[in-house]
Amino acid sequence: MGEMKDREELKHILKEERRKGKTIVFTNGCFDILHPGHLYLLQEAKNRGDILVVGINSDASLKRLKGEERPIFPQEERAEILASLEMVDYATVFEEDNPYNIINELKPRVLVKGGDWKKEEVIGRDLVESWGGEVVIIPYKKGYSTSGILDKIKTSNCRR
Repeated sequence: MGEMKDREELKHILKEERRKGKTIVFTNGCFDILHPGHLYLLQEAKNRGDILVVGINSDASLKRLKGEERPIFPQEERAEILASLEMVDYATVFEEDNPYNIINELKPRVLVKGGDWKKEEVIGRDLVESWGGEVVIIPYKKGYSTSGILDKIKTSNCRR
């Protein structure tokens, strides 16, 4: 079971873990409604190293990216849910619209994204590769998306 940490604290923790020879893995996203596709991604990410850090878009960032109806769950709850998962070591919230700065600060050895991304489009790829790390794309699990789930909920509510 993981922990929620702020960026500054996490930077120091990960520096010590790297010194011990641990491989740091980072992935990020909104994680607004946790679904089996997320669980698959997180487990596959954890399989790539020793410490899995999940960066979570803040409420303001998620709203800018996904629209006024989002988030469904506030950032503290999304972080708490993710940190409670066995495969997640640390969850942290970032305010920016993309994870470039937090990747630069946390310096993961492995950067993981879902199959809806092309490796050359992954934000932070240049950073991770510059310090000898790798970018891993996990195949996308079809049929699982937060937007699709929300559409299904809206449709089912309209039938009443």
